[in-house]
Amino acid sequence: MNFFNKNKNTLTSIGFGLIVVGFLSLLLSLVGLKFAFLAWMDHPSRLLGFTLRLVMVLSGFVLVYLAQTDYEGEDG
Repeated sequence: MNFFNKNKNTLTSIGFGLIVVGFLSLLLSLVGLKFAFLAWMDHPSRLLGFTLRLVMVLSGFVLVYLAQTDYEGEDG
């Protein structure tokens, strides 16, 4: 788990970025708007686009959680 300790700030920033972009994309899709760089998600089906946006938000939360966990303190 040394990888998470060395890249803690980078992984946290990427995680928060995924959370923010995912939430904004979900909110915009509710009113019929979308980010241009995420428009490809809705081409196969709107359900797939919604699912991918949810996965983006959830993976952001997982990245932030894993990056902020103190693995050294759990060993004793």
